[in-house]
Amino acid sequence: MTSILAIANQKGGVGKTTTAINLAAAIALRKKRTLLIDLDPQSNASIAFLDQADIQLSMFDIFADRAPEMAKVIRATKDPNLFLAPAKLSLARLEQQLAGQFDAPYKLKDSLTPVLKDYDYVVMDTPPALGILTVNALVAATHLIVPIQAAYFAIEGTDDLLETYARIRSRPNPNLKVLGVVITLFDRRTNISRDTHEQIRAVFGDALFKTRISKNVRLEESPAYKETIFTFAPKSPGAEEYKKLSMEVIQRVEADRVASHSQDAA
Repeated sequence: MTSILAIANQKGGVGKTTTAINLAAAIALRKKRTLLIDLDPQSNASIAFLDQADIQLSMFDIFADRAPEMAKVIRATKDPNLFLAPAKLSLARLEQQLAGQFDAPYKLKDSLTPVLKDYDYVVMDTPPALGILTVNALVAATHLIVPIQAAYFAIEGTDDLLETYARIRSRPNPNLKVLGVVITLFDRRTNISRDTHEQIRAVFGDALFKTRISKNVRLEESPAYKETIFTFAPKSPGAEEYKKLSMEVIQRVEADRVASHSQDAA
């Protein structure tokens, strides 16, 4: 069964795209066929792999019913086992375009279903908003991962995300689960980061991943060179941390799978 991970937080600047790119790449390094889907109109996850001019079909075509099938949109990357469904700025027009369409929240799920057999993991980067694109990601996902920056007011706004998560679970996707919360942009030298870490731990408890993603210049630089952290700076702290995070993610997914099978058997 394919595990579909939505990386979501409506706050910008929390390392969401960096996490989507490098978590997907880290999972792929573990010989899991992995699809990264860019649902953010800013297209930063796509730009990390492709020039915008080289993108013919994109996720916009899927939502606008212009692409015949998802398989036509998906592109191979330089990284073995890692594939990309790219975005373009045109995604920003979708909110108005899809308004009022009764099946709008299910478009991604319906398009994704035929290709799931080809992948072990799907990782989705979402926009910093709780609009139709993020809702589509949550309806299609098996699990939600929430990146939170180690800064004051970091938890502000997560109530809205968790309320949206609860609404998605109540109807369109009752099987959706929070896989975990990951602290990003952590700076162990500052009191702010340390205090925020404790605050987030107090709120989320066991949902908090043990791995923290530190502030790292290499992580910021790698997309400009069209590389993930694993090819750009494989020995950097960022590479080590995303490897550790991928191990935690896979362990939690597999534990959840075992628990679900046990419940079904009972």
